[in-house]
Amino acid sequence: MEAFRRGWNFLKQAWQMAFKDRDLLKPSLFALVVGAVVSVIGIIPIVGMALVVGDSEAGNVILYVMGAVLILVQFIVSYVFSAMTVYLIYQYLTEGDGKLGDAWAIVRRDFFDIVTLAAVSTVVNLIKSAANRNNKGGVGAAVARAGAGLLETLWTEAALLILPAMVIDDLNLKKGMERIWNITKSNVLLIGISTVGVKWATGLIGFILVMIGAALGLAVGGGLAYASGGESTVTFIGIAAGLMIFFFFIMVSSVISSYTATAYHTCLYIWAREVEEAKEKGKSFDKIAAPAPLAAVLK
Repeated sequence: MEAFRRGWNFLKQAWQMAFKDRDLLKPSLFALVVGAVVSVIGIIPIVGMALVVGDSEAGNVILYVMGAVLILVQFIVSYVFSAMTVYLIYQYLTEGDGKLGDAWAIVRRDFFDIVTLAAVSTVVNLIKSAANRNNKGGVGAAVARAGAGLLETLWTEAALLILPAMVIDDLNLKKGMERIWNITKSNVLLIGISTVGVKWATGLIGFILVMIGAALGLAVGGGLAYASGGESTVTFIGIAAGLMIFFFFIMVSSVISSYTATAYHTCLYIWAREVEEAKEKGKSFDKIAAPAPLAAVLK
């Protein structure tokens, strides 16, 4: 319960930053739009190829490769805009103002490193998907699925911390992973992750928003369909309106989750980084304060 309370308080702190500097939110909105466009554009050739090649062995290989490429591009899009958010938050905390132009310049500088991070995330995603598809094999398959799930969970958390290392300290994937491993040993990251339940807070908000969206969408869509008296045009409009309302709430939930998680891991990395630097210089690090949004919830 204490972790959830802190997670909820951090969410409020993070959004106070966003309301003071609206640029902090823009990359999350861009990611949502661009990600949707990429998904639609990417799915069309996959569906077309599936119709052409059918269920042949060669066709399955081609579809697998095309699917993997689409997953890679989706990760790249996600990480590019998350990297912009990281730098905007870092700039806001250190300079008092996040500038989109500066954030975009950093992304261009680190684009290759972002692609390598996306490539590893794609491999992890494919490993988990392959394990989940293996419904046979008894205990061995169950262990493989559990292991793949754990791998994805650990890598997802690691990637959220490696990205700030890339953006703030201009590190490549290898050095970023080493940096995260080294500062994790100081326990600062582990303390932050275990005591601030950001995932629980965003998860609860997401659940509530999805339920509200589903209820409103069903009410509007079902209401128009019922009032149409069997008129197909009105029924279609009602269903379309209901779906639009539902997906709008999903989009809002996605933006809240994405921005809050990025803000949290950025603050956590900055804090751990400063503790590490103090240790290296032989200075006392017990009183090093976390960035303001995180410090406010760790009191």
